[in-house]
Amino acid sequence: MSSAPAAIEVRDVRKAYGRTVALDGLTFSVGRGEIHGLLGENGAGKSTLIRLLSGLARPDSGTIRIAGRDAPIAHPSDAHARGIRTAFQEISLIPDLTVAQNFFLSEEPRNRLGFIGRGALERRAEQALAELGLHDIDPGRQVRELDLSTRQKIEIARAMSRGGAHVLLLDEPTSALAAKDVQWLASLILRRKAARVSVLFISHRLQEVRELCDAVTIMRNGRSAGTFATGEMSDARIVELMIGRSLAATFPPKPLAPSTAPPLLSVRGLSTPSGLRGIDLDMRPGEILGVAALEGMGQRDLFLALFGLVERASGEIRLRGEPADIGSAGQAVAAGIGLVPEDRKTEGLLLDLDVRENATLPSLARFARGGLIDTAAEGEAALAAVEATRLQPLSLAAAAGSFSGGNQQKIALAKWLVAGSRILLLYDPTRGIDVGTKAEIYGLMRRFADEGGTILFYSTDIPELVHLCNEVVVLYRGEIRAALRLEQVREAAILRAMLGQAAATWRNGDGYGDG
Repeated sequence: MSSAPAAIEVRDVRKAYGRTVALDGLTFSVGRGEIHGLLGENGAGKSTLIRLLSGLARPDSGTIRIAGRDAPIAHPSDAHARGIRTAFQEISLIPDLTVAQNFFLSEEPRNRLGFIGRGALERRAEQALAELGLHDIDPGRQVRELDLSTRQKIEIARAMSRGGAHVLLLDEPTSALAAKDVQWLASLILRRKAARVSVLFISHRLQEVRELCDAVTIMRNGRSAGTFATGEMSDARIVELMIGRSLAATFPPKPLAPSTAPPLLSVRGLSTPSGLRGIDLDMRPGEILGVAALEGMGQRDLFLALFGLVERASGEIRLRGEPADIGSAGQAVAAGIGLVPEDRKTEGLLLDLDVRENATLPSLARFARGGLIDTAAEGEAALAAVEATRLQPLSLAAAAGSFSGGNQQKIALAKWLVAGSRILLLYDPTRGIDVGTKAEIYGLMRRFADEGGTILFYSTDIPELVHLCNEVVVLYRGEIRAALRLEQVREAAILRAMLGQAAATWRNGDGYGDG
């Protein structure tokens, strides 16, 4: 066993925010050159730990040691001086700055007169991105013009490209990445490991942790529930340590027979100028219709077009059998359609408003009385929706931005319960959410469908599609490559169609027929 001091050693660290104890005597260590996984529910204290190690907060008590020495970290500059680099889950890029400006923020190269030359800045950023395999990112584009996956890659690249790194903190780095980009990240992490850089890797995806990490620490209620070699424990035992109970019933049972009810929403021949072509769908009450696709295959266009946010080049939408003009978000909401978008923080919520205000925002007209809002009726409706999502009723007056990612997603769902929507468009709603909260969202989805609603559900997690959906359509280059029903919904079948393999006939099972 190596006698070298640990790269990170956290000893009995405590951190509270008012009455909320985020870390309660946390103790664990990360060896030099080790890839160390950190698992736990949202609210277990993982992000608080990242803030402490990054200098964005200070512990109330306990010690943090870096490379065997006590290392008070009172400011991000202290973390930087000690060789700690961080890629945050909640992306820290500034939307109105370019990629290059974000890349070198606070470390801008200057000329002899002290000025920052934009051309030189972009050339240096282009070179740094290329060294990390990101040749296709334009350093001159504003960050706000980029999709979430690209922003996540820039956040990671910025942390990895800054020199002098001894410790790399990656907080949910794969939550917005496509499968090929996860492989890109894994190769970069392994290169850092070979250079004796220590990596603290936070993820809710157990398979990634198993494949990549040497050891894993499980956090629960601000404490360590134990540190183990990644091969020592089963997934079931890991989950039990994380949430304090068995997760055998993670997925609620789904109907074994197809719905025979008329569709609530039908789509025929839907095409968009940006590449969606000839989409036919039927969304029936009681059913969850899954959408599977690799990144950029048209899934985002599909969801936004159904919510009136992307222009249709052709095609027809019918609601309850009648033609419907869905040309704006307002028309979609009036038609009983709700959208939980890809990025809950920038597209789904107003973080400075409280839970009640977010939950009732699409429905304010319903509570208007003579030009004023009936706050009692508004509060009653918000409370009912919050309770349905398993949020604490006392949270109504708290700002949405003060909640963990999983609870923010519950708020984004609650507003459509208040609105009385019967058609939900859920775009990867469990991205970056812990297993316990995922189970709660699964249950909410099933109850919504069982009560006569219908859901269009895109997920990057194929097991979710298999266990939750009555039918799965697979998009490939803007077209439906396969439509799988009930017993045909298997991981292998979905993966093959995602990769573009033609399906003339589907067998009952997970394969293709030849006819």
